[in-house]
Amino acid sequence: MTEIGPSAFLGLAAVLFTLGLYGAVARRSAVMVLMSLELMAVAVNLNMVALSRFVTPGEMTGQFFAIFTMVVSAAEIGLGLALVLAIYRQTRSVELSAIDSLKG
Repeated sequence: MTEIGPSAFLGLAAVLFTLGLYGAVARRSAVMVLMSLELMAVAVNLNMVALSRFVTPGEMTGQFFAIFTMVVSAAEIGLGLALVLAIYRQTRSVELSAIDSLKG
């Protein structure tokens, strides 16, 4: 049985982060942008847990930071969806190009 090394986890996290970055830049829907940001946060959490596991296996610092990041991410999604709903009620669209109410 072969053991999976840290490079496999870091590679997977890089792929997830790249997909999330592409989704955040290329999508026009605010909900899809929020989902892409969450995918990027998952990639960061995977990096923290993998590096904690392989660099300092006796400590749990990476896991604690990952849990903290998940809590902050959940609050961010709640606030983001509330903003998207408020914008939808005002403009009847969640397309980012249609949102111009914040322009000065």
